[in-house]
Amino acid sequence: MDPISQAAIGAAAAQSGAPRSSLRLGLFIGALGGVMPDIDVLIRSPSDPLLFLEYHRHFTHSLVFIPIGGLLAAGIGSLLSRGRHRIRSLWWPATLGWATHGLLDSCTSYGTFLLWPFTDARIAWHSVAIVDPLFTLPLVAGVLLAWRRANRGLARISLAWGVLYLLFGVVQRERAESEHRALIASRGHTAERAEVKPSIGNNILFRAFYEYDGRYWADAIRIPWIGQPTIYEGESIAVLSASELMAELPPIHAGDVARFAKFSNNFLVHDPRNPGFVGDFRYSAVPNQIAPLWGINVGGAEPNRHIDFGRFNAVPPEGRAEFMRQLKGE
Repeated sequence: MDPISQAAIGAAAAQSGAPRSSLRLGLFIGALGGVMPDIDVLIRSPSDPLLFLEYHRHFTHSLVFIPIGGLLAAGIGSLLSRGRHRIRSLWWPATLGWATHGLLDSCTSYGTFLLWPFTDARIAWHSVAIVDPLFTLPLVAGVLLAWRRANRGLARISLAWGVLYLLFGVVQRERAESEHRALIASRGHTAERAEVKPSIGNNILFRAFYEYDGRYWADAIRIPWIGQPTIYEGESIAVLSASELMAELPPIHAGDVARFAKFSNNFLVHDPRNPGFVGDFRYSAVPNQIAPLWGINVGGAEPNRHIDFGRFNAVPPEGRAEFMRQLKGE
């Protein structure tokens, strides 16, 4: 989730458990604990572009790391306060803030090592987009008002809003999955695997995709809060076999393909818009299109060097227009 959302929900959790006299402190230390798990983005190497993919949302996001993370955040908070607040007094609100981070990230579709070290499965509940203003803005307003008015109840209301919004996202996802199953059946297909994810900034328009007979199929499903669903049928593309691709590559490049395949849950395709790149089919700015947001440059890989990673976040005007058309239900 974006840093503002993480800070806001961390602050709301800390303020909800703080005495009335400590709501300002709860805002600060809870927000700090809420964002600090993302220090794992510092685990990277200029010679190995895929290293950060393996460690982002890793052990710092796991449930077992929460008390340790709370201690780290409390220590940083004590240093920033120049010793006015002792680590012992900061540990609990910092831990409450830290505890929200991995759980909130698991509600998105990216995948989080929530149960590490017991499993290396990436948990993703697909109930909220990476960025969703309707989730974030009430949280921010609530924690700021709680501090200004010294009212812990406002922090609890904002935290309740966040939880209810995430639960509503589950309902929306379930509705979208039901429509997706009906769409697959109407084509006479039997999905070998399928996923449904909210598109950026909302819980109305979903990217729905599945694998059947050696191809991936992508569609957009609009689930309004009130009214009938709309389906925007999309594109399909041939499945790219990681094992077949790896057999053609030298060991260092084959290893990178294996790592990227694991990260992308084996939804690999040849990127139709960026020749030479192997893309992650799961994500596209326009939900029913095949335009991966990131990939690895297998075609441009240099001998004895790790494969480069590329992002393709720029969306052309026609893509933005199509996204808005689907979001509005036109």
